[in-house]
Amino acid sequence: MDDPNDPVAREAGLHRSLTSGQLSMIAIGGAVGTGLFLGSTFAIGLAGPSVLVSYAIGGVIALLLMGALAEMTIAQPTPGSFGVYAEEYLGPLAGFLVRYAYWSCLVLAVGTEVSAVALYMKYWLPDAPGWWWVLGFSGGLVAINATSVRVFGALEYLFSLIKVVAILAFIVLGAVVVFGAPAGSDIGFHNYVSHGGFMPNGLWGLWVAVVLAIFSYLSIEVIAVAAGEAREPRVAVSRAFRATLFRLVMFYLASLALMLAIIPWTTAGAGGSPFVRVMAATGVPGAAGVMNFVILTAALSAMNSQLYASTRMMFSLSRAGQAPAVFGRLNRQGAPVAALGLSSLGVAVAGAVNALWPEQAFTSMIAISMFGAMFTWMMIFVTHLAFRRRVAARTLAFRVWGHPYGSLLGAGLMAAILATTAFTEPFRLTLAYGVPFLVLLTAAYALRFRRPA
Repeated sequence: MDDPNDPVAREAGLHRSLTSGQLSMIAIGGAVGTGLFLGSTFAIGLAGPSVLVSYAIGGVIALLLMGALAEMTIAQPTPGSFGVYAEEYLGPLAGFLVRYAYWSCLVLAVGTEVSAVALYMKYWLPDAPGWWWVLGFSGGLVAINATSVRVFGALEYLFSLIKVVAILAFIVLGAVVVFGAPAGSDIGFHNYVSHGGFMPNGLWGLWVAVVLAIFSYLSIEVIAVAAGEAREPRVAVSRAFRATLFRLVMFYLASLALMLAIIPWTTAGAGGSPFVRVMAATGVPGAAGVMNFVILTAALSAMNSQLYASTRMMFSLSRAGQAPAVFGRLNRQGAPVAALGLSSLGVAVAGAVNALWPEQAFTSMIAISMFGAMFTWMMIFVTHLAFRRRVAARTLAFRVWGHPYGSLLGAGLMAAILATTAFTEPFRLTLAYGVPFLVLLTAAYALRFRRPA
């Protein structure tokens, strides 16, 4: 019988089958998806060429987050991850809020990705209803997640490999186009300042675009969740954290820098995927169609990763006694299928939104899904501060540099970004949804789960 007071022991039973390479690819699978390929359109429209600074700021926050998470995960690998850490180092209510906020974020993010899939399919079949693709692709991915984690890891590795190869090819082709362009052409780094300057919408536009940058980097934290099913979690996590962050920053900044040199930001931020626009501008036959296939794969990969993480978070809640016991049960392959079924609710939400409001589906899903992600990131930094106070006397296998300033800076920046959404028209739904949701969770905890002293 698992010790209910030991968060790690009570989450035993999942199969440890993932390698460090698969861990890295799972994180890339989640983070290199709609946020980069479609969300960057909105970020460019807000910030212009200064979106490069916005994504750099997002990269710094992600770097600080990965350091804090690596330290805690290597010391204590478990599927509940930062939800368990919040429970252990901040208290049961904090663990409850973090796990439910993150779970809801991922459930809605799944809906965001599948809404994007419906948009990408319009490239080939513009007249087909979007909900067809929502239901069809979702059914396949749910079936895959119901099998063993080994199958999930292998598929996610393949999905992510396609994206990595495609982005590297995009960077190489983009560099050839930019540096091979004749003098006086419309292609070149002069595009950074030729259409209203580097910051056409000022510092405010640059800062608001950081909100979308954070959305783009969302899912790098999945490494910490997947560590509970890694073969050698301490070794695998250490390698995966370093490799993932380097690849992500390089992919995001290099691809955006070349994109903005090839086409003006006014074109890149005008709607649709700017990556497809760039490939069409290169004149390479069939390149735009190939890139559309790649970003379709990217959305499916991110959705696959988010389904996995949301399922494990609900499994963790159940094993903690904060969700019905059925969601903590495993099938013969070691998969929590009941938790998976509940975590597929985002697909139903996305299908309904696509059917009722197809034009607003994607932006609405982004706005409401972002709250849980940003709240979770902020709480990871706060948890890390408490974790360090508790284990200060103990020797850690991995110790992040610059403590406590890194976690203090990360928590402060995330709080500022959350506050910014209230003053930005596209993201006003974020706090309008998130604050009442937290109040409701707190009330539910007080009524149902709080124990007398």
